[in-house]
Amino acid sequence: MKPTLFILAAGMASRYGGSLKQMDGLGPSGEILMDYSVFDAIRAGFGRAVFVIGKHFENDFREKVLSKYAGKIETDLVFQSLDALPAPFAPPEGRTKPWGTNHAVLMGRDAIKEPFLVINADDFYGLDTFESAAGFLSAKPLPGEYCMIGFRIKNTISDKGSVSRGVCKVGADGYLEKITEHKEVVVDNGAIKSLDTGETFAPETMVSMNAYGFTPDYFEHSAEYFEKTFLPENLDVPKSEFYIPKMVDVLIQRGAAKVKCIETGAKWFGVTYAEDRPAVVRKLRDLADAGEYPEKLF
Repeated sequence: MKPTLFILAAGMASRYGGSLKQMDGLGPSGEILMDYSVFDAIRAGFGRAVFVIGKHFENDFREKVLSKYAGKIETDLVFQSLDALPAPFAPPEGRTKPWGTNHAVLMGRDAIKEPFLVINADDFYGLDTFESAAGFLSAKPLPGEYCMIGFRIKNTISDKGSVSRGVCKVGADGYLEKITEHKEVVVDNGAIKSLDTGETFAPETMVSMNAYGFTPDYFEHSAEYFEKTFLPENLDVPKSEFYIPKMVDVLIQRGAAKVKCIETGAKWFGVTYAEDRPAVVRKLRDLADAGEYPEKLF
C-alpha cells in the first residue's frame, strides 16, 4: 500500500494578514505551495493526498485546488473546527481558533488507515523530503516507528518576524531524543534566539518543520493524550495549542515511539508573513528556470 500525504491547510494565517495563504498563487503559473508538495509526492510514489481544511472555505478549495489534481492522485478532505472535541468538553467562551496542528492531525483519524506523511500547507519542502519519507513509509514500519524530516535552523528563519520551531536533540544513532517547542524564534544581532527562553541556537541545530512520517497508531496515541491530558490542563487557556512536536516528544519520553531523524538537503522556504511573499515568488521562479519544476505543474 502506498503512503498517504496529509496536508495541514486549515490555519487561519493571522500573521499573513488574515488571508488564506494556503491558496495564494505564488508560482510562475499561479501555483500555490501545496501544488509543489502534491507534485513532489506524486513523483515520490505517494498514492493519496488528504487535506484538512476549514469547512468555511470548502467550496473554494474544491474548485480552485482539488480540481487540479483530478486524474493525477486520489484526494480526500477532512475538516478541523473549534468544536471538534471529545465529550464532555466544549469550547470555552471567547475562543475563536481551533486547537493547533496535532488537533488538525486528529481530524484524519477516520480517513487514513495507512502510513502517512504530515506536512504544512504553507511550506515548500523539496522533492528530497518526499522521497526520503516515501522510502521510510513504504518499508512497512511497525506501529510506533516514525520518522521526522529534519532541517537546519539557519535555513528556516524569517527575517520578517518570529517563527515557531520544534528544536530537536538527536542521538548518535540518528533517533530523536527530545523536541522542545519554541513559539518565538528570531534572529537577534546575528544570533538565532528563542524569545520564550532566551536560549540561543547554533546555526546547524536540527528543527522540526512539521514533516513527520507516522503509522496509523499515532492517531490513537494523540486522541488519548488530547482527551486525558491536554484538554483537562489547557481547555481554559486562551491561546493553548496541541502541537505535533509536543505529542511526538511525549511518545519519545514514554518509550512509546522511536522517531528516526532524516536530514534533508532540500531547499525549504515558506510564507509565515505577507512580507515573505516576494522572496518565495522569486525562489519558485528560479526553480522553474533551473528546470527543477515545470513552468506549469498541473
